[in-house]
Amino acid sequence: MTAELSTAAVPLDEVAPDAVALIRAFRDGGGVSFQDVPLEQARAAYEAGCAANGIPVVSLERVETLQCPVKGGAIGLRRYHPGTGTGSGGAPRPVVVFLHGGGWVIGSLDTHDRLCRRLAAVSGLDVVSVEYRLAPEHPFPTPLEDSRAALEFVRDKAPEYGWDRNRIVVAGDSAGGNLATVLATDPGSVVNGTTIIGQVLLYPVANLLDESESYARIAEGFPLTADSMRWFRSLYLPDGQTASDLRVSPGLRSRADFARNGVPAAFVVTVGLDPLADEGIAYAGLLAHAGAMVEHHHLPRHSHGLFTSAGLIPTGAKLFDRAANWLIELTNPTKTIS
Repeated sequence: MTAELSTAAVPLDEVAPDAVALIRAFRDGGGVSFQDVPLEQARAAYEAGCAANGIPVVSLERVETLQCPVKGGAIGLRRYHPGTGTGSGGAPRPVVVFLHGGGWVIGSLDTHDRLCRRLAAVSGLDVVSVEYRLAPEHPFPTPLEDSRAALEFVRDKAPEYGWDRNRIVVAGDSAGGNLATVLATDPGSVVNGTTIIGQVLLYPVANLLDESESYARIAEGFPLTADSMRWFRSLYLPDGQTASDLRVSPGLRSRADFARNGVPAAFVVTVGLDPLADEGIAYAGLLAHAGAMVEHHHLPRHSHGLFTSAGLIPTGAKLFDRAANWLIELTNPTKTIS
């Protein structure tokens, strides 16, 4: 892709004012996206972009890396402890399990470190971030299995860290939102001895089988386009046939199936300048129709990556804080948010 965009690109005057400088810089730089470079370069660029564009680092009482056993080895977890009493001998407290975005192919504990720090600081809850193994080295179902193993770790270590294993919230952006909602809604992914009470889904992937109209709308001019999603999908699902698996495309699950199994409360964010926009909007509606308490925010003039660029886009920081306050309301209904 070159800096000269076709008429298919969304004009900059349709981009939100606080995001237009970032998108203009991306286009002026040639509009090179993840699928346009070698995999290792894409991973390094994502690390650098999250560090450069992310919200400021928040200091917490404790941030520690833990080892979680998985089939074939171990993965890293990062525990963010805000210093509000968890693990100090008081009553067990809710805990957030966070799954980072990046198309199941890029991203790490570090790319989402700033967001997890902010989430812990504002919500007052421990956040456990998961370094699940990435495709194409580890395609589906490994990232999901690793995420489920993290829930098992939380269950087993709950007494040690003061976590309430029956008040777990799963959270994630993009591919991480996909993993989070599968853990929250798929009966086969249930971890015995745990209860998920909420899910925070930030522009989640909900349907890898069917391309919605938003794929056609966002074909170029943004860091994440329809071709980006096709590239991620090809690496995560190398056989292609598993796109219809409900553990891959939870948006294909029926309303009756959701209602029968129960659906945890959900906080959902979708953005209009995103190939995932339509499926995310539909998924929020599906959860609501199934009886879940849903708070859905749709930003029509923002694009994918809003939260990992929230250091430069104030709307992202503001809405992320709203997600953290939603956690407070969910886990402590008697507390009033000023």
